[in-house]
Amino acid sequence: MRIMGLDYGTKTVGVAISDPLGITAQAVETIERKEENKLRRTCARIEALIEEYDIEKIVLGFPKHMNNDIGERAEKSLEFRDMLHRRTGLEIIMWDERLTTTGAERALIESGIRRENRKKHIDQVAAVFILQGYLDLLRMKQG
Repeated sequence: MRIMGLDYGTKTVGVAISDPLGITAQAVETIERKEENKLRRTCARIEALIEEYDIEKIVLGFPKHMNNDIGERAEKSLEFRDMLHRRTGLEIIMWDERLTTTGAERALIESGIRRENRKKHIDQVAAVFILQGYLDLLRMKQG
């Protein structure tokens, strides 16, 4: 069973995929779009990846505020979740993504990625953090 992790942003979606055993998350790609509300190609690419990797579930980052409130970005993520569910029929887990971008940035810096190249990878790495957090939770519940 493979699980997909998504970091949904205003103009990009970072994508990560679990290994077949559901232990580790790997970065796959960043899907870009010109306008925030133009999601047809984004959804089509996600659907292609779901088929290619035989995805059974999606973990979508849920950008809550630090005080746990749900703001505009989180509302957009819920709308995106609903649209993805309608299109794919897959279960979609909302995962608290607070500080994942900060963690992803730190990981890229520690890896020696130059500032101008970090932007290309940040969303994918954030998707890895989102998915890995969920995979770790699943393992803790099993063990």
